[in-house]
Amino acid sequence: MVLTEEEIAMLEGKYGEGTALAMRIQVGIGEAFDAQRLVPISRAHVALSNQEADLWFVEKLLHLGAACRVSPTVNPGFDLSYFSTVATVKSQDLEQMARTAQAYRDIGAILNYSCTPYLFDNIPRLHEIIAFSESSATPYVNAVYGARTNRESAQSALCAAITGRVPEYGLLLDEARYGTVLVQIEARLQSDFDYQLLGYAIPKKIHGEVPVFMGIPKDVTPESLMNLGAELNTAGAVPMYHILGVTPEAQSLEQATGYRKNLNTVVITNQDLERVHDQISKKPGPIEFVMLGCPHLTLRQIQNIAQLIHGHKLRTELWINTSAHTRLLAERLGIAQIIEDAGGHILQDSCVDQPIWAHLAGKIGATDSPKCAYYTARRSMDFVIRSIEECVAAAIKGEI
Repeated sequence: MVLTEEEIAMLEGKYGEGTALAMRIQVGIGEAFDAQRLVPISRAHVALSNQEADLWFVEKLLHLGAACRVSPTVNPGFDLSYFSTVATVKSQDLEQMARTAQAYRDIGAILNYSCTPYLFDNIPRLHEIIAFSESSATPYVNAVYGARTNRESAQSALCAAITGRVPEYGLLLDEARYGTVLVQIEARLQSDFDYQLLGYAIPKKIHGEVPVFMGIPKDVTPESLMNLGAELNTAGAVPMYHILGVTPEAQSLEQATGYRKNLNTVVITNQDLERVHDQISKKPGPIEFVMLGCPHLTLRQIQNIAQLIHGHKLRTELWINTSAHTRLLAERLGIAQIIEDAGGHILQDSCVDQPIWAHLAGKIGATDSPKCAYYTARRSMDFVIRSIEECVAAAIKGEI
């Protein structure tokens, strides 16, 4: 790789050992992918996980004197102030979250604790070079905004934030962004939930290609696109897609495919969505809790839940994960009070894949998110997967 004088200085430790380590990692990634050079970034998002390896890495960089040149936003861990009052959370889990928060604060991150930074805190422009990790975020910023990021890990995104550079390869280049397979949607897409199933079903048919979707309505909602990207990237590591006539790099088929000819066409039908739904969901029956917000729910989704709950009392636990921004708006609008009066909880800063949910191990719940069911399987949580409306009805009835 050809490095600038400043990049060589970083590599040789003239900006400190922490920056040198981050630069060695960036150069190593670049060499692995045959990158010719590093390029500057203007934004970053780190999928902080609050797990042991995550904490070890950020503390190691911090102890070596690293600091972020580009302040990254970060993923949720859990709301320390709320869960400090909950008796079921272990003291060592509270301590680890506190250390994680301190380390990321000290290294220069923006502690927004959101897995949907692309909706509020960290919105890139067309063609902007950035470094984003988080499975729902990379498809959204690449496809919906036309920004350019590879599918970064939490660690590589943090190194990019420290050096202000990423190796130039993959989705930073035009050639890798062009669609390589056409996906004709014949399934009925009538709700945000349908896009959860669509995103989970497609990777089984395209095997790592960049899909160009045909047949998705032009008025597709931000929530549907959020769900589509989260499941594409969870089920199949698909960080880039096009929607013909909708996304900015797909205003024509020629633009989306780079004028490539004779691409294969895959058809997605209602039967495909029904098949994947049957594969990933537990059978209907009694449930003990409902978990929503993977990715974090938007204000529109929480308003919908409040309308459905108003006047009812819940028979099961209902947990709604969202950003601090949305939580604040829900409080101002009286929505949070409606949900909490019914017995539900709206959490900020929190993720479904955290130790705070230990009391749900071995239980069957309901969620709208295949991604939630996938990640929490290691915490012994099982889910019936249905739409948000059906999940809320289940929380009221105690069964689905």
